[in-house]
Amino acid sequence: QVQLVESGGGLVQAGGSLRLSCAASGGAFSNYYMGWFRQAPGKEREFVAGITWSVGLTMYADFVKGRFTISRDNAKNTMYLQMNSLKPEDTAVYYCNRLRGWSRNALEAWGQGTQVTVSS
Repeated sequence: QVQLVESGGGLVQAGGSLRLSCAASGGAFSNYYMGWFRQAPGKEREFVAGITWSVGLTMYADFVKGRFTISRDNAKNTMYLQMNSLKPEDTAVYYCNRLRGWSRNALEAWGQGTQVTVSS
């Protein structure tokens, strides 16, 4: 059974950076597509970025292109989201999940997520 644990969130000023981590276990991750999602207060959860675990092909939501970078460390079974030039509207709980194929839809149940708060 796949287990995903997010970490690395916090409070940062606008323009700052954070790196989120997603520790993965319990699956054959070399065959997986993985992604980051976020949910802001009062809004629906939305796709942020995705990556193919095997070759590192990536895709991004338009609102993070050029600011966020998704990556993975195969040896550590960990996925990352480097977030630069953060904006107050990036404030949300961030979640990692498997993707349903190479899509922007999640496959597994949601974990606890990690809170990111960007102050203006």
